Amino acid sequence: MKLTLEFGGGLELLCESVKTHNVDVDQTGEKKLTMKDLLSWVRTNLIKERPEMFMKGDSVRPGVLVLVNDCDWELSGQLDTTLEDKDVVVFISTLHGG
Repeated sequence: MKLTLEFGGGLELLCESVKTHNVDVDQTGEKKLTMKDLLSWVRTNLIKERPEMFMKGDSVRPGVLVLVNDCDWELSGQLDTTLEDKDVVVFISTLHGG
């Protein structure tokens, strides 16, 4: 499944300072790809340093805004949100120092 992943608000620093990633995520069998599956894939394949700054347990850390096709994932089921081919998933950190 081809997806576009975008990282902002400082999260791109965890991915070697690359903001946009066009990825192909393998699906297993007939099962629909969920955000929970994608987050696990991102932690394994894209996050190069300090994964604890991006994830806590199976989900993103508090303070990370997640948008799926410009819609807040809290409106579509969070970890249970199913993804389709060519979806755009955006991760933005809302936490920053001052």
